[in-house]
Amino acid sequence: MTHFLQLSTATEIREQALELARSTVRRPPSAVRTRLAAGAQIIGPVTSVCQHLGEGGEGEEWKLLLTTTAERYAELEQHLLERHPWANPELCAVRVERGAKGDLGWVGESVGVGRGA
Repeated sequence: MTHFLQLSTATEIREQALELARSTVRRPPSAVRTRLAAGAQIIGPVTSVCQHLGEGGEGEEWKLLLTTTAERYAELEQHLLERHPWANPELCAVRVERGAKGDLGWVGESVGVGRGA
């Protein structure tokens, strides 16, 4: 059984979120790998309040949500860590407990479930 995940991260500016989204959803022309996420949504700006490096902070960020499968999560995480503009970005994945059959089928197909991805 395929388990689906929604992964979130954030960036300082919209263009950074858009660049990360494009790098995970689109298949580069010469690449042989399949896509790591079926789709991405960019939400923002959002206000974040946090503790970082021992100090409280607050500011605006752009939230990036990516939909993938548990089987592709490790690759997606590594991909994002290598390309994220922050040295230690928040990457949180939550399991999708339920979803429309057609949509979840599309997610699985998009990231290569059942195709030897």
